[in-house]
Amino acid sequence: MLRLGTIICTFSVLAIAARAAFMARNCSEVREACIGKGFSFAHVPLQEIPGEHLRVCPQGNTCCTQEMEDTFGQQSKQDFENLVDEISHELRSTFVSRHKRFDEFFLELLENTERSLNEMFVRTYGKPYMQNSEVFENLFAELKRYYTGGNVNLEEMLNDFWSRLLERMFTLLNSQYVITEDYLECISKYTDQLKPFGDVPRKLKAQVTRAFIAARTFVQGLSVGREVAQRVSKVSSTPACIRALTKMLYCPFCQGMPAVKPCKNYCLNVMKGCLANQADLDPEWNLYIDAMLLVAQRLEGPFNIESVMEPIDVKISEAIMNMQDNSAQVSYRVFQGCGQPKAAGMTRSTRGVSDVFSARFRPYSPEERPTTAAGTSLDRLVFDIKEKLKLSKKFWSKLPEAMCVEDRVTAGNASDEECWNGHTKGRYFPEVQKDGLTNQLNNPEVSVDITRPDTLIRQQIMALRVMTNKLKNAYNGNDIYFQDSSDEGSGSGSGSGCTEVCPTEMDGAASEAPVVEADRRGPVDDSAPHRESSVALPTILALSALALHQLWR
Repeated sequence: MLRLGTIICTFSVLAIAARAAFMARNCSEVREACIGKGFSFAHVPLQEIPGEHLRVCPQGNTCCTQEMEDTFGQQSKQDFENLVDEISHELRSTFVSRHKRFDEFFLELLENTERSLNEMFVRTYGKPYMQNSEVFENLFAELKRYYTGGNVNLEEMLNDFWSRLLERMFTLLNSQYVITEDYLECISKYTDQLKPFGDVPRKLKAQVTRAFIAARTFVQGLSVGREVAQRVSKVSSTPACIRALTKMLYCPFCQGMPAVKPCKNYCLNVMKGCLANQADLDPEWNLYIDAMLLVAQRLEGPFNIESVMEPIDVKISEAIMNMQDNSAQVSYRVFQGCGQPKAAGMTRSTRGVSDVFSARFRPYSPEERPTTAAGTSLDRLVFDIKEKLKLSKKFWSKLPEAMCVEDRVTAGNASDEECWNGHTKGRYFPEVQKDGLTNQLNNPEVSVDITRPDTLIRQQIMALRVMTNKLKNAYNGNDIYFQDSSDEGSGSGSGSGCTEVCPTEMDGAASEAPVVEADRRGPVDDSAPHRESSVALPTILALSALALHQLWR
């Protein structure tokens, strides 16, 4: 009887074990999980089968056929690329949208400023302005060409604008004379000495140059950031990376545990191996972001293009009034330097056109001033982009951490024993690798060739490095395209390309002393009572300037 009981007990234990083994071999849960993920396999085993055919997942008993493992490999690659695309979407859309906003703002600001100037000058100066409006049209055309990437030297262009304006103004104010092209060329030689427009050209040149350099470079920076983010986000997976992803994401299916998620540290090692090259972009990316933030500070401070361009009509009008107020003195000094022009015939007016400049130009009141860029302001745009840029720092080195979160890949807050470690459900022991290509030499999950950096990533690193250099120059008011284009100082110290100490106005005046013929003795002070003293005074001043110049050297 005792023996019979023992036999019955033994059979009961064996039956329970057999039933447990049968349940462990059942693959119905895997079948349902595959259907839920959209897989349409020709055959999913009802029970576990021998796994000698597997090349990635463990080769013990398995719920996967060769077709299933191959499909899981393809899906792993797609899942990885989609995940990088999803996480980087906000970064990419930030650079795309903000580049568009800033570009539209600056172009609309230019258009509004030109329209404002034209309307007010037509109303204030009438026909004389309209007959010479191409001078101002060319100014705005060149400013726009510079902003949109044209090869324009801002300082030379602005100098040329004031020279052209002087020629037109001088001709209008001295219409009783015949002013020839040769005579106008002579006048242009004395522009710096005459200062017919007062201090406006010098100040405006400094402001416009710095503001446009900052604006153009900042928009170029947004464009580079956009292109880098878009290109680097399109990851190319190596075969070793795809194997590691398949093992992490889908081998639990083959083990009959489709609901078990990877351990976090296991996921981090896989992602750090697959994204090793992207992490190498991070140092240069962070320097680029820092440089963008510096230029953004300039845009909302001393290099604010909105505060420079909106009142430019008032400033140019102020310069015209300076010329008008001092027209007699300017004309007298020009006549002394270039000779007396021939008198016009009786058909020409001998009274000049000074009366057309008698009306003082008034600025817009706040309610009249046109809105720009759909009513927004540069300060608001800059505040917004600064916050976005700060959030984008260290984006590429943080990418593995962003991917290995509970709602995306990993088991999250589950017990260390309840996650997939690459072999079974249990704790993951290897330490997490550091970021970057060279730190993946001993990555336990992904075989990475640290001697072969990704060519595309290296190209983006170089693009960021070049852009960062441009931004740093723009922060200092320098355009690297024209750093050596001007040797004489403008008095502004910005935008001229001076890297340390700019020449002073005295240096420029001493080195640029005009050479005139015997019958053209150079412009003189109009307060000199006699011709002899008018010749002697500038000579003495020039000699004194030269002596001081040598002494300072």
